[in-house]
Amino acid sequence: MTAVTEHEVSLVPATDHSPAIVSLEVTDFPVPTGREEEWRFTPLKRLAGLHELVTPEGTTICVVADVSDGVTFSPTAVKSDERRGFTDRVSAAAWNKVASVARLDIAKNVEVDAQIITITGNGSYQYGQLDINAAAFSKAVVIINHVGSGTNVINLDINVADGANLTVVSLQDWADDAVHAGQHRISVGRDSSVKHVVVTLGGDLVRILPSVHYTAPGGSVDLIGLYFAGPGQHAEQRLFVDHSVENCRSNVMYKGALNGKDAHTVWVGDVLIRSNAIGTDTYEINRNLVLSDGGRADSVPNLEIETGEIAGAGHASTTGRFDDEQLFYLESRGIPADEARRLVLRGFFEDLLNQIAVPEINDTVRERLETKLAGGA
Repeated sequence: MTAVTEHEVSLVPATDHSPAIVSLEVTDFPVPTGREEEWRFTPLKRLAGLHELVTPEGTTICVVADVSDGVTFSPTAVKSDERRGFTDRVSAAAWNKVASVARLDIAKNVEVDAQIITITGNGSYQYGQLDINAAAFSKAVVIINHVGSGTNVINLDINVADGANLTVVSLQDWADDAVHAGQHRISVGRDSSVKHVVVTLGGDLVRILPSVHYTAPGGSVDLIGLYFAGPGQHAEQRLFVDHSVENCRSNVMYKGALNGKDAHTVWVGDVLIRSNAIGTDTYEINRNLVLSDGGRADSVPNLEIETGEIAGAGHASTTGRFDDEQLFYLESRGIPADEARRLVLRGFFEDLLNQIAVPEINDTVRERLETKLAGGA
């Protein structure tokens, strides 16, 4: 991804799937109409005006962290414009509306247990920027809980230095009327390992854009996503993995379920292997399970390869309904229909939860999935 400075706009016409605009300035992005590729699945009327010419005024969102020794947190760190631009108009607008950023720093060579961050919506318009910086050879897990209500644009920058190992879990468990948009930008250092997990269960509309930028060879990234949309919910994930450095790895695995009228999920996975990224190993997969009539799952995997000197590359996408044979098998052995549906759903997500491998999250997700399947919020 091309770096830009303030008041500059980067146009990248050379590839089909790389972002066309990378900027810190909202005015560099045209107001979306819904006909653009990056907006065609998003119900703009439900964005509460975030995409329009004048983004509504609001406050800086409340970010609270519980951290261990070797980790420092500042809720109001100095904001710096010396960074890569955004690829999304809404995210750029939020950046320009915050005076400071929340910042979590993990010290060099430390290994710490899960660090818990809570971001709370207050029912109004709120904007925020959270930076997570993992120093060289550190190892940590960071869990970000999003709760509350309102219209929230929250950007996340994850910077992983050489040899570090970082897991970041972003859990969207908003109230039913919440709107959440934002970009997650991941910078991967030499021989570092990143696991980025997005779990979307709550909210009226959630639209998250993870992107990966490698700074040196040997980086490894796992992008994992789990989402469940109930009646009327819109859950959208748009990923961009930019393999611009040799001998790096990425693996994308997203799974989603839909249950109820007008439930809508969107997954778009763009992986670009540039001409100099020899030795790249990448694969992306998206699977969706439709539990009832009236829902819609859009799944668009894209893979663009500019060099033949790679270790491997591929993608896959499937969308289907409950397996009637599985349900019949369980019911024929005396398991009630509702319990059988819960077991099938748990089986669908269980391998993904095993890959997340964060006990603090896995138990919560299992409970929330069963509540949502039963028709709860």
